Amino acid sequence: MKFLIDFFPILLFFGAYKTTDIYTATAVLMAATVLQTVLIYKMDGKLQAMHKITLVLVLGFGALTLGLHDERFIKWKPTLLYTGLAVALGVAHVFLKKNFLLMLLGQQLELPRQVWHRMNISWMLYCLFMAAINGYVAAYYSTEDWVNFKLWGYAFPLIFIVGQGLYVARHLPKDGSSS
Repeated sequence: MKFLIDFFPILLFFGAYKTTDIYTATAVLMAATVLQTVLIYKMDGKLQAMHKITLVLVLGFGALTLGLHDERFIKWKPTLLYTGLAVALGVAHVFLKKNFLLMLLGQQLELPRQVWHRMNISWMLYCLFMAAINGYVAAYYSTEDWVNFKLWGYAFPLIFIVGQGLYVARHLPKDGSSS
């Protein structure tokens, strides 16, 4: 159920775009993201920082897209989001000597410090890659191509997350004891 909640805003956006235009699709995305946020809050009793940031960016860039009638704003929202995540992970890691992934998931996963370090670096690089590829498609391709990329581009996070899962699985304690 939660998996469907995560993806329904982009699916509704895609469907609205294919049947109408980018502006209607943007309004649908905004409404779907609000609904998604409410559902997640009702299910979990709280929102993760990522949910809050996504909501603010979708509503902010969506409002700019609709208010200024300029599709570039909604197209650049993912680039800003991914860049912000990469910068936050990097600043926390280098300057604050904190690992946000460890802070978020450390109670759920027992892993050696060097694994957390590698995961943090890989998430930073992944976010930079996603920011760059979205920025490239947004800048050099049509809106139609960008919307198709947004839908089919979900292969990137799925592949990355499966890869992270396989990497983490190798480092989990075998007998429930600490590594």
